[in-house]
Amino acid sequence: MLGRSSSKKRVSLRLLQLRKVLHVDTQKTRQKLIRRLEEIFKIASNYARGQVHRVVGEDGKERELTIIERQYWARIAAYTAQIINTVAKGIDERQIDKDLDQLETMLNERKAKEQMAAAEGNRRADAQS
Repeated sequence: MLGRSSSKKRVSLRLLQLRKVLHVDTQKTRQKLIRRLEEIFKIASNYARGQVHRVVGEDGKERELTIIERQYWARIAAYTAQIINTVAKGIDERQIDKDLDQLETMLNERKAKEQMAAAEGNRRADAQS
């Protein structure tokens, strides 16, 4: 009987240690994710609030941000804030991956629209010349 009690105690102790390691690693990961997401949020909110007035387009020329672009960046900032909230509540890797995929999709859609608009602008400029 003495052996069994000792084994249970060792297993319990190892589980306790494992939980501590998991908690520390999870906290570090959570804090790192939140810091990086906050950076994205700040960038997006600066665009949305008009603190960034001009951007460099695909053609390398500076231009003003449009209202539609500012609205787009406001959506990105809001969605990023939702992800920060999710991460702050807990680590659910699958959900975070889905959220980050959605954020990336939103960014890629905007980039594609900007490229199409730049191409259209180039066509118009060529047609006028």
